[in-house]
Amino acid sequence: MSQTLQQPEITDSGTSGRWMTLIFDNDETPLELVILTLMVSTKCDVQEAEMEAWEAQAYGKAPVHFSTEADCTAVAQAMENIGVKSAVQPEWDD
Repeated sequence: MSQTLQQPEITDSGTSGRWMTLIFDNDETPLELVILTLMVSTKCDVQEAEMEAWEAQAYGKAPVHFSTEADCTAVAQAMENIGVKSAVQPEWDD
């Protein structure tokens, strides 16, 4: 008995999957403002925002949000609006 195998159609444009927002440390933006903006833009609690802000200070950068490209871009824009350099990139390099 023979079977016919069908290949699934792949419609991935390369922009699906999870993206991430990175923030970078700076000495100008007050820490309290960074924490507040993280809480508002990512809808996280104060403990998570404090941890992410600390990580950016300690290591020079920190991943702060994982979602769609559009969501990550919105978070990055909020951070840029308060003077925090940010970047949006795929979570994994393929």
